[in-house]
Amino acid sequence: MSIRPLDLLDLPSLYRYRGEAVSLDAARLLTRGNPLGAVGMLAYMNPRRHVYTAVSDGDGATLLGGITHTAGDTFAKLLYLAPALHLDHSSAPALIEHLSAQTGPWGAFHVLAEVDEDSDAFPALRIAGFSVYAWQRMWDVSNITAPASKSSWMRVQSINLPSIQNLYHQIVPPLLQPVEPTPTRVTGYMCSDGVKCYVTASVGMMGIVLNPLIHPEATEVGVKLTSLVGHLPSRRNRPVYFCVRSYQAWLEPVLEDLGAKAAVRQAVMVKHLVRMVKDEQAIRAAQPAGVTIQPSRVSRMHAKK
Repeated sequence: MSIRPLDLLDLPSLYRYRGEAVSLDAARLLTRGNPLGAVGMLAYMNPRRHVYTAVSDGDGATLLGGITHTAGDTFAKLLYLAPALHLDHSSAPALIEHLSAQTGPWGAFHVLAEVDEDSDAFPALRIAGFSVYAWQRMWDVSNITAPASKSSWMRVQSINLPSIQNLYHQIVPPLLQPVEPTPTRVTGYMCSDGVKCYVTASVGMMGIVLNPLIHPEATEVGVKLTSLVGHLPSRRNRPVYFCVRSYQAWLEPVLEDLGAKAAVRQAVMVKHLVRMVKDEQAIRAAQPAGVTIQPSRVSRMHAKK
C-alpha cells in the first residue's frame, strides 16, 4: 500500500468518484455541494484556504481523501473520503492518519470530521484516533414563513464581541471550548433585544447554514428564528439550514414545531494533534531592591505533657 499526494494523472479518478464521495464537512456540503464537483473544486483557488488531497493505492483498492484548513483557525477539517464502497478497507485509517499529519505546518491543533452514525467512515475514523465529542443534526428551515414585520436581528459590530464571547462561555461546555474556539471575528447576527441569541452563517452557492448560540433563558425563540430566516439578506431562494449541536438539543423541539425537517444525526469527531503539558516548576521569588528578609527564630518550644 502506498499513500501519495494527488497529481494531474489522478484527475480521472476524481471525475470517476465524484458521485461516490462521502462528505465529512456537513456545512460545506450544504453550501457548496459535492466536494468533488465543480463548485467544490473552487476551494483550491482560495488563497486563504489550505487544501490537501491524497491517494491510497494497493491491496486492490484506490481511496481518495481531502483535508482543508482556513488560515488563522486552530483546527483543520477532513473534507471527504471516496469511494464510499471502499471505506471499510483496511487502508482507510492509514489514509486518514496521513491526511491529519499534513495539517501540522498549517498550525492546526485539532482535526474535525462530521459523519453519519451508520457510515463506514465512522469505524475508520475511530481506528485513526478520532473520538466523538458532540452530536449534531441539520434542520432544513427553508419553508418556515416569517411574519410581515421588521427583523429583530442585526449585524454584529466590534462593540458586541465581548458580550458574544460571554454568551459562548455560558453555552459551550468547557471540555469542548479548546475544540470550538471562542468567537474572535466580527461576523454573524445577534438579536436586538439583548445578547442572548447569536448566529453565524456559512454561505455558498448551494445554500446557507446557520450556527446558533442561544441562551436557554431567551424568550420567543421560535418567533426569533422565523424572523431571522425570513429576513436573511441576499438569500435569493437558497435553502437555509440550522446546525444544532448536542449541547443545544433543546432547540430541536422548537424547530420541529416550526415545521423544520431534520436530517440524520451525525457524530462530530476530533483528533488532537497536540497536547497541552502543564509541568510544575519552582520559581524563585523576586526580592525588591533594598529589602531584606530576616528568617524567623524559635528560641524555645514547650511541649504539653
